[in-house]
Amino acid sequence: MFDKVVRFVLENVGKNFSTNSIVKFLKGQGRSINPETVYNYLDWLERAFVIYRCNRYDIQGKNVLKTQEKYYLADSSLKYALMGYNPTSAASMLENIVYLELCRRGYEVYTGKDDTREIDFVGVRQNDKIYIQVCRQLPENSDREIGNLKLIKDNYPKYVLTLDETAIGTDDGIIIEDIRDWLER
Repeated sequence: MFDKVVRFVLENVGKNFSTNSIVKFLKGQGRSINPETVYNYLDWLERAFVIYRCNRYDIQGKNVLKTQEKYYLADSSLKYALMGYNPTSAASMLENIVYLELCRRGYEVYTGKDDTREIDFVGVRQNDKIYIQVCRQLPENSDREIGNLKLIKDNYPKYVLTLDETAIGTDDGIIIEDIRDWLER
């Protein structure tokens, strides 16, 4: 059963989920497991430095939430080694890279929740805070990445990190930067 939980985590890197969603998924496959066992498996994976838990942060209430966390891999090659390369996972792997880099830079990293909107990352370091959205390509006429950041009413830096070189610049104070350049800073 442990291998099924690991596979679920690998397939859902960077997505919000709970132990109950894993239990539900496994029950759909005809497997029976209780939430406490799943929680223990996730805890063991964290203690072994295979995965990192990224808690949700309520931007309006300025507090850490206890549900619907995300998990990131300590080494993304683990996913490719166990599951092979899948081009549709590139966006979640970019998010994984940004998560690890924010940790390396000394930030406490959260996934942001602002009402019904999601911010990929809220980085907090002493009195410093940054907001980051990550996308492979900035969708045309889409307000998800930039629009979510525009609705945050504080003066902390806001970034959209992308591989889309044609989108680089600023939009109403939001910095749109090539992820490779951001990583080199």
